[in-house]
Amino acid sequence: MKIVLSGLLLGAASTALGAQQLSPSVRAFVSVDAPVTAITHVRIIDGTGAPPKGDQSIVFTRGRITALGDASSVVVPADAKVIDGTSKTVMPGFVLVHEHMFYPSGTNPVYSEHAISFPKLYLGGGITTARTGGSMSPYADLNIKRWIDAGTLAGPKLDVTGPYLSGPGAGVVQFHELADAADARRTVNYWADLGTTSFKAYMHITRDELRGAVEEAHKRKLKVTGHICSVTFREAAEIGIDNLEHGIVTASDFVSGKQPDNCPAAQTQLAVAQMNPATDTTLKSVVRTLVDRKVAVTSTLAVFETFVPGRPATPLRVLDAMTTDARLRYLQNRAATAGATTSPWTRIFANEMAFEKMFADAGGLLLVGTDPTGYGGVIPGMGSQRAIELLVEGGFSPIEAIRVATLNGATYLGRADRVGSLAVGKDADILLIAGDPSFRIADIEKLELVFKDGVGYDSAKLLASGRGMVGSQ
Repeated sequence: MKIVLSGLLLGAASTALGAQQLSPSVRAFVSVDAPVTAITHVRIIDGTGAPPKGDQSIVFTRGRITALGDASSVVVPADAKVIDGTSKTVMPGFVLVHEHMFYPSGTNPVYSEHAISFPKLYLGGGITTARTGGSMSPYADLNIKRWIDAGTLAGPKLDVTGPYLSGPGAGVVQFHELADAADARRTVNYWADLGTTSFKAYMHITRDELRGAVEEAHKRKLKVTGHICSVTFREAAEIGIDNLEHGIVTASDFVSGKQPDNCPAAQTQLAVAQMNPATDTTLKSVVRTLVDRKVAVTSTLAVFETFVPGRPATPLRVLDAMTTDARLRYLQNRAATAGATTSPWTRIFANEMAFEKMFADAGGLLLVGTDPTGYGGVIPGMGSQRAIELLVEGGFSPIEAIRVATLNGATYLGRADRVGSLAVGKDADILLIAGDPSFRIADIEKLELVFKDGVGYDSAKLLASGRGMVGSQ
């Protein structure tokens, strides 16, 4: 750790880091590092929702896209590193917005920071830009961002969210429990001064506390998201929240007799399980309010899938990433879930999918994230890909799901001019895939190279670096 910190301090002293300043530990994952790189005769999915184009070429120079178009018309510089993309696909790096650097630690209300394994797993899964969706250790997350920016740790570009904003009742030992709205305002300003760029309201926040947090964040042109329960979705939208996490699974709008500033958690899930999305008038009202108020929604289907009986078996590559103890714990819990004869989660999962499609079709900005929480079955990178695949199961076309995972995320973060789609002048954050995810979305798992700012990282090496690590660090 001392060596890493030393590298961090040296790197942080530089204002503009080029690829040549990557540390040896990061360079171990680099496969392509050239001033000019061209991928030729490749299928292009540009992230905008447009149909894929075949036999294209893309050129990027010193981290920026400099040419893109038909292979017959793109001039490849003589000094370029040329990669033959025949039968392969190029698409934008994923921009995911519910990412954590922590992981559940058994049954205790404590979450362990994974500063070593998680950044590499995210990058290995194709995530080139990420917003952390709430922090248990905000100082650590800020340092992870600095390490990545300094070139001493492989990982995505990070938008760091501050500590959870919640009143008493969450039962998590790492939380600061808000006392009142003034405390919420102080907390936002304190962490904004230290460099966090997003904030997350949590289940037991009050309307006044949320209003204080939103007002202070917006003064600084920062955004607030929420995994909320004590405040309804419609109340949060009227207050001015920017994003809501998890969809209707956490929304208390559907609970009869809901009391102000009170979280009826058990009744919330039961109400969602019992609704019929096609006819529920409250749901339609919530969707309309969110769309009209321009509140984004983040899909986190991968973590919900682990609670549903009868779902596909957990892939071996996910299990291999866990420590022995974490794997045993997870498999015991998974067996109990899979063996259940009935579960409200079967309906909750289906209704959440229906809501997400309804929201997007109504013009809402749908985002997607990994959320490696629950009881441990969702791993960064691999779970990230699964979250995107589940959008297709929920009714989106592969091209629509890819847009949700790329341009939509970039749009929400205010970075669509740099990332999220492929165009001349944008950052060379690019995925090279040995398949066609526009036809079969699961082909995103056939990821070969992850280019971030034009530097190509070996996806398999990054994912392998986390083997046996998840659950420890």
